[in-house]
Amino acid sequence: MKRLSEIAPGVAVVIKEVENDELFLKLMEMGFIPGEEISVDQIAPLGDPISVTVAGYSLSLRLNEAKSVLVEELMVKTA
Repeated sequence: MKRLSEIAPGVAVVIKEVENDELFLKLMEMGFIPGEEISVDQIAPLGDPISVTVAGYSLSLRLNEAKSVLVEELMVKTA
């Protein structure tokens, strides 16, 4: 598993866990539910914030918030 803050733009991942309980409630209201697919869209020039797409909409996360989200990269299926 990796932290969301370590994911490169364009990579799709699945949310596994949010380590911070207070942050978990805030993010859950925005669609950050374990098992939900998320993708990193952009990273600001200085690395903070990052833009992600989750549950069909885009939002920005501070880098310290993204560090609390554990994710797993999706396996790419080959034919």
